[in-house]
Amino acid sequence: MNPNELGVVYTGTPRPDAAAVEALSAFGVATIHEAMGRTGLMRPYIRPAFPGARICGPAVTVLLQPGDNWMFHVATEQVGPGDVLVAACTTESEDGFFGELLASSLRARECGGLIIDGGVRDVADLEKMNFPVFSRAINSKGTVKATLGSVNIPIVCANAIVNPGDVVVADVDGVVVVPRDRAAEIAAAAKTREDKEASKRAKFREGVLGLDLYNMREPLEKAGLIYKEWPA
Repeated sequence: MNPNELGVVYTGTPRPDAAAVEALSAFGVATIHEAMGRTGLMRPYIRPAFPGARICGPAVTVLLQPGDNWMFHVATEQVGPGDVLVAACTTESEDGFFGELLASSLRARECGGLIIDGGVRDVADLEKMNFPVFSRAINSKGTVKATLGSVNIPIVCANAIVNPGDVVVADVDGVVVVPRDRAAEIAAAAKTREDKEASKRAKFREGVLGLDLYNMREPLEKAGLIYKEWPA
């Protein structure tokens, strides 16, 4: 697939393992990001449109033109149960590409939510529908339907590369993209990391300091850290 292609819709795109997607859904964005070697994050300006929004599912990608939401209607046909629509734009745009009507159409196809490097509107209605949306902006400015983009091509959304079928996870901490062929591996690594954190959390609650739990005192001393009494 050519990420510069316009006017094309790819069908029958690869799917991640359903069990791996389910496993990833148990973990937060921060845990998955760390488990994946601190990679895959979208820029932090992509935020939930309303409190409590959360997403985990395979990506159906759409490339939009600025101020034009035509390709959203094309992409909707390609969305299946649990899929997440991930939208980027050929150039920066914060127009209100998406609202309650498109969400209603996607909900009928059991879509898992939307992530867009652009604007959305009708947020109160989206919250009532509990249709999770993560966006760059909230903007009432409408769009036209005039120029072709593409569906299910590789896109760059908020500085993160997203391929069709990659697993996207979004919560209050941000959005992370897990490559489709690494979903099971990263789910297992996230579980290992969370188990280790549970043990550390228990020790912190007992009063153990990070200085001692992580054996920091000697390297701090070697780095030149000294302690001094406050002068009388």
